[in-house]
Amino acid sequence: MAIARQVLCLSAFLSLPHARSEPLRYSVAEEGESGSVVGNVAEDAGLAPAQLSARRARLASEDGRQHFRLERGTGRLVLAERLDREELCGQAATCTLPFELVLANPLQFLRVEVAVEDINDHAPVFPEDQVTFKIPETSNPGSRFPLEGARDLDIGSNSIQAYSITPENEYFSVNFGFHSDYENYVELVLEKPLDREEQAEMGFSVIATDGGSPPRSGTTEIRIVVLDVNDNSPVFTKRLYIGKVLENAPEGSVVLSVVATDLDVGPHGDISYQFSQAVSQNDSGFFIDPVSGEIKLTKPLDFESAEKYELSVRATDGGGLSALCKVLVEVVDVNDNAPELVVSSFSSPLPENTLPGTVVALFAVRDRDSGANGKISCALEDQLSFLLRPTYKNYYELVTVSALDREETAQYILSVTAADAGSPPLTTTQTFTVDISDVNDNAPVFNQTSYTMYVRENNVPTVLVGAVSAADADVGPNAKVTYSLVPAHPTEQPPCSCISVNSENGDVFVLRPLDYEQVKQIEVLVSASDAGSPALSASVTVHLVVVDENDNAPLVLYPSQDSSSLSSELVPMSAEAGYLVTKVVAIDADSGQNSWLSYHLLRATDPGLFVVGAQSGEVRLRRPVTEKDPVKQKLIVLVRDNGQPSLSATASLGALLLSDFSDVHLPHSSLATEDEGDSLTMYLIISLVFVSLLFLTSMAAFVVLKVCKRNGLKGGHVLYGAGTLQSGLASAATAGTLPHPYCYEISLTTGSGNSEFKFLKPTFPSLPPQHCTTGGATDDEQDFTCGPITMEDVAPDNPGMLSAEQFNSLSFS
Repeated sequence: MAIARQVLCLSAFLSLPHARSEPLRYSVAEEGESGSVVGNVAEDAGLAPAQLSARRARLASEDGRQHFRLERGTGRLVLAERLDREELCGQAATCTLPFELVLANPLQFLRVEVAVEDINDHAPVFPEDQVTFKIPETSNPGSRFPLEGARDLDIGSNSIQAYSITPENEYFSVNFGFHSDYENYVELVLEKPLDREEQAEMGFSVIATDGGSPPRSGTTEIRIVVLDVNDNSPVFTKRLYIGKVLENAPEGSVVLSVVATDLDVGPHGDISYQFSQAVSQNDSGFFIDPVSGEIKLTKPLDFESAEKYELSVRATDGGGLSALCKVLVEVVDVNDNAPELVVSSFSSPLPENTLPGTVVALFAVRDRDSGANGKISCALEDQLSFLLRPTYKNYYELVTVSALDREETAQYILSVTAADAGSPPLTTTQTFTVDISDVNDNAPVFNQTSYTMYVRENNVPTVLVGAVSAADADVGPNAKVTYSLVPAHPTEQPPCSCISVNSENGDVFVLRPLDYEQVKQIEVLVSASDAGSPALSASVTVHLVVVDENDNAPLVLYPSQDSSSLSSELVPMSAEAGYLVTKVVAIDADSGQNSWLSYHLLRATDPGLFVVGAQSGEVRLRRPVTEKDPVKQKLIVLVRDNGQPSLSATASLGALLLSDFSDVHLPHSSLATEDEGDSLTMYLIISLVFVSLLFLTSMAAFVVLKVCKRNGLKGGHVLYGAGTLQSGLASAATAGTLPHPYCYEISLTTGSGNSEFKFLKPTFPSLPPQHCTTGGATDDEQDFTCGPITMEDVAPDNPGMLSAEQFNSLSFS
């Protein structure tokens, strides 16, 4: 035994390079205990035991049964269960259990065959415990009486080797032999004539002994009844009948008929048929008609369970003589078994970054039918991402052929169809459900390319102004999005501390009150990051627009309200209705309609004498001046913005009604001192004469200067501006007071105590804005033609604020 094993191992070792074609062969005795060592596969295959574990070695058989177990640590092949050769292979001369040793990385198959050797574990068994022979007394010595032989499930030397009679007698002996491969015979041979009158009955035992060590035996009792005068036994037309039947033949189908004849007549010639059943065929599925000898089916047959049946038929005549014949029924296979798929390995889920060529499943196909009915072909239903390819014999691999994307397809249902070549073909479909696991390969995506949010100035702290939202096509932690504020560039300072974003839901809050006059818009960068590893992120710009509120009252620039004395405007008594007395100039730091200003005459010494332009702030005469009108007029103008609610301011100003401009240098208080004493009359007359002379001189100089200036303007260029007074005087506050563009010609004189506005014409928006340019050449008087008037132009030392003295020095003509 050891020598044979060494030869087998040596043969396996020498044939290792051809392991795919030459299998490793071992032998093992049946009935061995589980865990018994069969052989060392690793050694015989030229593999180190460590390779078995590294390459995930496993055993795979076509029928899916695992009779053996592989010890990866030692490379030994051991029994996984007790083996019964008779159960596995029946009466076959050889019993071989084939299977494959499957190795991965790279995939390799090694064919292994284990021969199960028979041991003498079954004793011979006769089909009947007692057999009765009725033998005519006229039987001649040498007559032979067939006996149904014993059956021994063992084979070879362990099968039946001899028959004997005990106790020995002088009348009979036993003869044993073979007619063919399918037919053996056991006969009782008459050695001495019988005499019914001397001995009517006799009995003995026939013992069948096998060739095992120790031998086993089986016994049947023989009873001999000596009959009178029936000297012809039945004779079958054939000693062996062979019939074929389809495995799907219905119950009651006739398989074949046996025929026996008897030369005797009368009752001795009447023949009846019955089965002499063999061991393990008590329920063979056949029935024989005792009169006609027809053998019929009692149930459908299965080719896959048994391909042939051996039956013994005994024909007995009326005198008790009998004959035996063998009936061999061959079952014809039909395509009644669909293919089967035996899955060896299956991987699911697969990461979406799995490389093409990855093995998803390994399976084998088999069909219990034979011939074309057992020839199988496999196909994978239309699928672009997976491929089915044969590997070794009837094994197939299911592999990936393209990149996977969970966001496009999260699950694949793969249907593999196995079809045989029968007519009609039978098919089996195996479904593999492959789930695709997520990999963090998608960054969050905002639902907008940018966000614009609005907040009113003077907002309450932590006010919610909007929300950003981003979605991630991944799932699980890879899709969990958190939000944060980030600098636009890595080197920049942290984002504005007045804005915060909720990291969970993207809500945007303004943390502290904002002032529109200080900041009108804030731009921050919001980042959305997922929880993958490594994390992916995306950014979006959020524009926070501060909406103006009416929180600034109008500011009166002219006439100045800061001086202790009220400024007065000179109005000639000859002025007609519509005469421009002065212009109230105001600004509002707010924007939009909150900065739209309107002017209203709130109070006046004579309300019917003056009118204020609601949009321009110009104070004009409503009617001509009369002698009855008080010389000194006081007006209060209300400046109101258009906000909700509106805010306002007042401007106080005075006007002197004079018939002669020589009175310009009189103190204002002297006009109202009628109650002074006569002692002052002389001084007043002298003063008026002096002032009149000075006035006439000034008027002459003024007329000459105006004539020269107009000649200069005719030869030069008149510049127009498209800006408004609001943008010129307070550009830093981004608000103004004049709703329409005007252009004014301005003369600045030092020490002037009055001012006058002269309206020229509206400017055209299409003309480009121009800055003021100097038009005069004297030290005391400068002429300007201007566009937008800025605070720098008027008060360069203090932009945005004009003192009363500076504004009083303006003279508008």
